[in-house]
Amino acid sequence: MTDTETHGGRRSAAWFGAKGRSGMVYRSWMRNQGYSGEVFDGRPVIGIATTWSELAPCNSHLGRVAESVKRGVWQAGGFPLEFPAMALGETLMRPTAMLYRNLLAMEAEELMRANPLDGVVLLSGCDKTTPGLLMAASSVDLPAIMVTGGPMLNGKYRGADVGSGTQVWRFEAELAAGRMTEEECFFAEGCMARSNGHCMTMGTASTMASLAEALGMQLPYSASWPAVDARRYETAQRAGRRIVAMVAEDLRPSQIMTRAAFENAIRVNAAIGGSTNAVIHLLAIAGRLGVPLTLDDFDTLAREVPTLVDLQPSGRFLMEDFCYAGGLPVVMRELGALLHTEAATVSGRTVAENVADAECWNREVIRTLDDPFQEAGTGTAVLRGNLAPNGAVIKQSAASRHLLRHRGRALVFDTPEDYLAVHADEDLPVDEDTVLVIRGSGPRGYPGMPEVSNVVLPTKLLRRGVEDMVRICDGRMSGTGFGTVVLHVSPESAVGGPLALVRDGDWITLDVPARALTLEVGEEELARRRAAWEPPPPVAARGWSKLYTEHVLQADQGLDLDFLVGASGHEVPRESH
Repeated sequence: MTDTETHGGRRSAAWFGAKGRSGMVYRSWMRNQGYSGEVFDGRPVIGIATTWSELAPCNSHLGRVAESVKRGVWQAGGFPLEFPAMALGETLMRPTAMLYRNLLAMEAEELMRANPLDGVVLLSGCDKTTPGLLMAASSVDLPAIMVTGGPMLNGKYRGADVGSGTQVWRFEAELAAGRMTEEECFFAEGCMARSNGHCMTMGTASTMASLAEALGMQLPYSASWPAVDARRYETAQRAGRRIVAMVAEDLRPSQIMTRAAFENAIRVNAAIGGSTNAVIHLLAIAGRLGVPLTLDDFDTLAREVPTLVDLQPSGRFLMEDFCYAGGLPVVMRELGALLHTEAATVSGRTVAENVADAECWNREVIRTLDDPFQEAGTGTAVLRGNLAPNGAVIKQSAASRHLLRHRGRALVFDTPEDYLAVHADEDLPVDEDTVLVIRGSGPRGYPGMPEVSNVVLPTKLLRRGVEDMVRICDGRMSGTGFGTVVLHVSPESAVGGPLALVRDGDWITLDVPARALTLEVGEEELARRRAAWEPPPPVAARGWSKLYTEHVLQADQGLDLDFLVGASGHEVPRESH
């Protein structure tokens, strides 16, 4: 009988159940932490991958979340071992946390594979940590469950609720227009972020937490409990108990995140008015699992789904309100037949079973299919045309209706910094019909495809009361942002995409209902411009940035690195002793 068989066939037995010198080495060094010999009796070893860091404010409370998970693992008879994974805080990291999502995924994948783990609990918060850990878990395919850190409490400023991120853009515009002072902005900062947790708007962090639940990788209601609510820690404890059972059941990410689960997530994203960044992250996760998913799926699957949730930046309310209204299970129950309700989840139950008892306590926040917040077809739209042959996206629910069909002359900037240097210039040749084109912001060109697309409007237009204008960019937009912004233009300008060929004064037509984005320049003229175009110099000569820019895929493929697509499994590495 093998060592693995004597320990219930568990993966960790190759370490802790080993005979002779090898087993002694593995066990004895673990015992320097004060563990008694009983923990090596064959019980499941559960890794707790935490992205805790004081440099990632949204994740700074995950140490306490981990303690709750450990309680649950011990309760269920497991052996919990916490380990750190790279923390990605979009609020502090330069040039963008997105540059490092794949690095987190690679690091976490290798840590899971290299260590004696039978199952993993994934602790995340800020928006890139959630997809990064899901990508890692998908490639290793050990039993895994996610616990996101939860949103902040509602911001409060001058008697009104204010949303993190979303209100930043509004305060920026008010400051530029002279309607707010620097002192008032400084005071408002502390009012916006008044507790632990990630953005409490339906930004990318809240979106990805919700989609992790919609994919079946979080327990029901996990996405919305505020970070400081006792029920957040209660949920974490339940997740610790549940992962031990999942190891016994051998319930793995590949069995949960199927094509049906991704279709559910896309439709849920439309219903909650979720971030456009979800497109990139879901494509990358699907790529790790070998699930067929394309950019066009996000348009096709979302067209018949109305926006049900009235949350900022598309609406009025915040995640705390969403939680008290009933959370994501209410939305999923309301969607009903639009979802694959037979899909499996980490709870051990189907989607239908998870949401069967969900009740709505506030119909202002979560509306019904018969009386939606916005009608069907107002979710993320995928645009194509000679300016975006491989696609671009726009978040209709956060755009201005009167600009969804628009024709205007281009005003072009090679980098977002070029625009920001002159946006306050009173002589800037711009009016409300102008189409601002910001390039040099794609995955290779920046690098990392930063959240710079929803640039502040020109100051002179703000002072005239203009609140929105069409902007087109090969970068991303924060999920907390809003406006009529065409994003993720692919191929990007840095690799010679058509965006690189646009010149000041060119006519551009945006027709969202027709899903079209057109540069009104003849093919012969475009061919001349293309022949004269020269690629920009490399942005990095060494290190991670060089590796990233040489191997990153374009936005329509999820921005993973080409050599990370797919899975390597969790085969035990070779013996080292």
